Amino acid sequence: MALLFVGVVTTLLTVLVHSLIPLMIVKGVRLHLAGGRGGIWVWDVILVMNFTLLALAAHFVEIALWALSFVLCGEFSNFVAALYYSGNTYTTLGDCTTVLSARWRLLGPMEAANGMLMFGVSTAIIFAVILRLLEAKFGPQGDPPRKIG
Repeated sequence: MALLFVGVVTTLLTVLVHSLIPLMIVKGVRLHLAGGRGGIWVWDVILVMNFTLLALAAHFVEIALWALSFVLCGEFSNFVAALYYSGNTYTTLGDCTTVLSARWRLLGPMEAANGMLMFGVSTAIIFAVILRLLEAKFGPQGDPPRKIG
């Protein structure tokens, strides 16, 4: 029961962290387009780079949340070691020789599934931003916007 509680609470916290990202990105895209920078290659690249770094920062916070959970469960006495294990698990790299105790072992696959889902969300958000920037430059059908009048 404790395993499920820890896994679900940590997953919900990571979803909360990641749900803040689209709000910031939508606001940023609106400001970008309202400022007349949409469709200008350099500004679009800077915008996408910033949002990618923002998503990576969110992933790092989420990895740290999992690491904190592992420390609180008593699996690690050192946060840095827990962070390394968590990073390997969250990214599904799996390049770690550390194995959790039998009581907490299923937290590893739960974190890996959570990480895959959150990376999917990040990818979808960045794709949506790029699509919106392309629409700003070429119009919704892929044609350059026409000036009327």
